[in-house]
Amino acid sequence: MALTISNLTKTYPNGTQALKGVTLTIPNGMFGLLGPNGAGKSSLMRTIATLQDADTGSIWLDDLDVLRDKEAVRRVLGYLPQEFGVYPSVSAEELLNHFATLKGIASSKERKEMVAALLHQTNLYEVRKKHVGGYSGGMKQRFGIAQALLGNPRLIIVDEPTAGLDPAERNRFHNLLSEIGENLVVILSTHIVSDVSDLCRHMAIINKGEVLLTGDPLSVINNLKGKIWRKLIEKTELPALQARHQVISSRLFAGKTVVHILADSAPDGDSEAVAPDLEDVYFAEIKKYESGIKNGVVA
Repeated sequence: MALTISNLTKTYPNGTQALKGVTLTIPNGMFGLLGPNGAGKSSLMRTIATLQDADTGSIWLDDLDVLRDKEAVRRVLGYLPQEFGVYPSVSAEELLNHFATLKGIASSKERKEMVAALLHQTNLYEVRKKHVGGYSGGMKQRFGIAQALLGNPRLIIVDEPTAGLDPAERNRFHNLLSEIGENLVVILSTHIVSDVSDLCRHMAIINKGEVLLTGDPLSVINNLKGKIWRKLIEKTELPALQARHQVISSRLFAGKTVVHILADSAPDGDSEAVAPDLEDVYFAEIKKYESGIKNGVVA
């Protein structure tokens, strides 16, 4: 099973070009779509989820035309949007049963069994009688996954699912996603690099509506092996360092500024080589894209 996206474009009435010829092949399993806020991730997810039309291009889920046969797509789609609203005064069990009815599961016995199984799977069964409005953020996200799994979908989309979760809830959510991502196409759209590095066998980086890089996390990290250098500086030294070298990231640590520099050899005697990670790949691609725009290389 695969989702194939070809030359997808979308421009909103206000002139914002959200998608610029997006082309991706998304295979079975967990696929990470990584990009900053405003990169076009949600626009792409809404288009795949049949919530908005594209201007040009095509999307196919195997032999199913996503852009033309929307009702058929919705029957095999599970979707957890970035903003997932719930009825606060209804229990999880009742609300999930209601969603199952809307999904077209007519048999009350089948709904009851499916609801119970999904509440067990998402570790919500013991609180199934509690009003969803009283759930924590992480519990609401797990409930969101439960409703996305109704009807045995072939394609699941989760948009920024761990934003705002504490570390413990993020780990629970990661474990849940890894369980469901074996036999389905699961698209994880996020700006959190660790979500992709922890969960996904395949990924893409997107910015300003354009795909910058695709591959598997290990391979794209290996491409930077021997090219990432760490340096500890005073904050006031940063502008001068940026003028001389390709600084891809900086952060504060113990009152100092830690920078990562992309270079084929040591930029100076005070820098040390470090093993690259997916965050380095992400920042390097974003910096390269922004530098291309500044120099007029990309539109």
